[in-house]
Amino acid sequence: MYAQEVPAYAELLALVHDVNARVMDAHPQVRTGLALNGEAADLDVVQHGAVRVGTPGELSGLRRLFAVMGMHPVGYYDLAPAGVPVHSTAFRPIGDRGHSAPLRIFVSMLRLELIEDVPLRQRVAALLQAREVFRPRLLQLIDLAESAGGLDVDEAREFVALAQDTFRWCGEAVVGQDEYRKISQAHPVVADVACFKRPHINHLTPKTLDIDAAQQEMRVRSLQPKDLIEGPARHTPALLLRQTSFKARPESVRFTDGMGTHTARFGEIEQRGIALTSSGRALYEKLLTAVPRGAPDYSAALERAFETFPSDLKEIRQRGLAYFRYAVLPGNIGGTIDLHNASVEDLVEAAVVAAEPLTYEDFLPVSAAGIFRSNLGAGGRGQYDAIDSRNAFEAALGRPVVDADALYAATERESIEAVRRQLSVARMLEAREDCSL
Repeated sequence: MYAQEVPAYAELLALVHDVNARVMDAHPQVRTGLALNGEAADLDVVQHGAVRVGTPGELSGLRRLFAVMGMHPVGYYDLAPAGVPVHSTAFRPIGDRGHSAPLRIFVSMLRLELIEDVPLRQRVAALLQAREVFRPRLLQLIDLAESAGGLDVDEAREFVALAQDTFRWCGEAVVGQDEYRKISQAHPVVADVACFKRPHINHLTPKTLDIDAAQQEMRVRSLQPKDLIEGPARHTPALLLRQTSFKARPESVRFTDGMGTHTARFGEIEQRGIALTSSGRALYEKLLTAVPRGAPDYSAALERAFETFPSDLKEIRQRGLAYFRYAVLPGNIGGTIDLHNASVEDLVEAAVVAAEPLTYEDFLPVSAAGIFRSNLGAGGRGQYDAIDSRNAFEAALGRPVVDADALYAATERESIEAVRRQLSVARMLEAREDCSL
């Protein structure tokens, strides 16, 4: 649907596919690693999308909609300090699929209290209160899923079609062009939400194995990439998340007083790295803030700053800077190591257990804000002096958001427990075999 609405996005998908194929052809171990981690099938699946809503009712409605699909709100992101008057969460699977989620939806809600012009704020609120973004039949299906614990096949097909329509671009504004420009001057994001009949996808994001190559390929294919890739470049391993996008293009819109244009929708690319612990995040943030955003040759300066972040996975693991998943290596259980008294680190060093870093499945406020601002055009302000509004966001959402760090920590802990159970069983089997000789 989005590729039909934004043709440049279809070209972006082809570009990313070509870059990924070249990386895997040049580095067969990458292809092998993707297969071993179960990520190969998801490589060409869209990794995440984003929509913006205007009211607590709309946010709560999306929370219920995504819950039918097994997606839950993970993390709280306040983008106001970076100059975007929204706060957000990411809907994604948790539990068994939580760390290999093929799809996440980043949902942002306007913070109307940040519009300083009171009459304009009241007008925007009135525009938002007047719209109905969910069709009655879709709400009936959500009610049914909640009461029955799911939907049957026919109901699910109907649900998907109606849910898709919720995010379909309509190209028709509810205001005239002068009012649109006035709202855009307050902030383009406010206009993108309040001036239309319903939410729309503002970007979708495929996953690349080499974001620097993808950025260069966008230039070759005249896709007009943003100037900077969000996140530090590193040879190995990638940290958290790096993102870039092609810039939004003007689109024809029917305003109440004639035809005009609106610029907001774009195509993004992401390259995901390892999930960092609180200690790793503290070091990451320290290095990130050491380089001012407007510094000359910002990307190169940032890359130099991050040379002090360890590049060796063993050191990263031993310093507790990232989360890992542990698994017993087949055929390596024998030897002289005391399995009952060995630490996890002892088992890794003895090549009895493998340690693979967890992939970061969430987002970064500075990265999201950088992408948003590069695609908004003129208007708005550099930052808002606003207090954190997580409690208000969760009240609008209708439930607390899930702590992403707790998910990563639980995955690591559960893998360690599984290793210990497996090795205990293996040792018991060895003892039985010895007794039978």
